[in-house]
Amino acid sequence: MTCFEIRAITAAAVAILLLTAPHAANAVTCGDVATSVAPCMAYARTGQGSPSASCCSGIKSLNSKAATGTDRQTVCNCLKNLAKTMTFNSGAVAGLPGKCGVNIPYAISTSTDCTKVH
Repeated sequence: MTCFEIRAITAAAVAILLLTAPHAANAVTCGDVATSVAPCMAYARTGQGSPSASCCSGIKSLNSKAATGTDRQTVCNCLKNLAKTMTFNSGAVAGLPGKCGVNIPYAISTSTDCTKVH
């Protein structure tokens, strides 16, 4: 192989890595979490009735944004921190994903170990 061919292959490999790597700009933030779950606050406090359509829309949107294990850990930690700042019905919060037709791989609880979420 010539030096030019090696450089071309290296450049192509780097381009492929850059195009397929997860981008930090797409990472979920606690701001995203707060915005997504804000419509759920009334239901989370009382657990009465059903979650609103806007609540479930936010839950579904958040679930689709949390595509990687790192994103899911971020969401988990953000939810735990948010839960520490408010009074809520723990049963209502734990059941919220199911009521909105979303399956998440961990329990929503202040005692969840978010480092084990994948």
